[in-house]
Amino acid sequence: MRKNIYILPILVIVVATALSSIFIVDERNKALVLRFGQIVNVVEEPGLGFKVPLLDEVVRYEDRILSLQTPTIEVTPADDRRLEVDAFVLYRIADIIQFRQAVSFGGLREAEAQLENILDGQIRAVLGSEGVTSNTILSPERSALMENIRVQAAARADALGLAVVEVRLRQTNLPEQNFDATLQRMIAERDREATDERARGREAASRVRALADRTYDEIIAEATRDARIIEGEADAERNRIFAEAYTKDPEFFEFYRSLAAYEEAIKGSNSTLVLSPDSEFFNYLRSDTGASAN
Repeated sequence: MRKNIYILPILVIVVATALSSIFIVDERNKALVLRFGQIVNVVEEPGLGFKVPLLDEVVRYEDRILSLQTPTIEVTPADDRRLEVDAFVLYRIADIIQFRQAVSFGGLREAEAQLENILDGQIRAVLGSEGVTSNTILSPERSALMENIRVQAAARADALGLAVVEVRLRQTNLPEQNFDATLQRMIAERDREATDERARGREAASRVRALADRTYDEIIAEATRDARIIEGEADAERNRIFAEAYTKDPEFFEFYRSLAAYEEAIKGSNSTLVLSPDSEFFNYLRSDTGASAN
């Protein structure tokens, strides 16, 4: 009976010791086993782990992807339009030994404070680099800028044992005090672009009009030249016909020419001729025999 009294406490102590040497790591965590602050074991797979009771301490760390939102920061792109930007980052603890050595007892709070500083510097560096304007930040090229920030931040976060999964720029706004000035600058730029476009349009219109005027003058000159050539050929043909008619019947030719002269002389309703009745002009009016009546 007396032996049972001693056995029971011993069993309780053994069971308690056995239970205190066992710990559980679920799928959401990783764990470090520390002995007097020194790492003696790393548990990265879920399941049961073992430690030395009273000597070892188990520290668990998140194995899931974590998120962090940065405070709003002010950046100045290449076009000197100041912008207020905030971002959020997705990250995870990739190397818990490196993480423990980097942040010591600070844990996630210390790691996030350092990660904020890293992101602050990289956002300013990328968005303020040469060739990056406010229009670039607000354009589809924004995705490339965010990837550039992620790559550079990941390189520096590696020293903390962190893996940066993704960086996203949430809001990109103008500071309130700069909004009106920026709006006026944008209006002035658009007015200048419109003026330049109108000037280019007027220049193009002048070239078209000059080309049209030159083409018109060339067409008129060619038409005038062709008309004069045709007139000259017609006159030559007329003279040839007259010459042939004269050689065939000189008297009829004279009669024809006299009739043409009469038609020209008494054209109109108020034509008046003052001539001597004996003038040769009236030869074909005085006699039916024409010039033979002289």
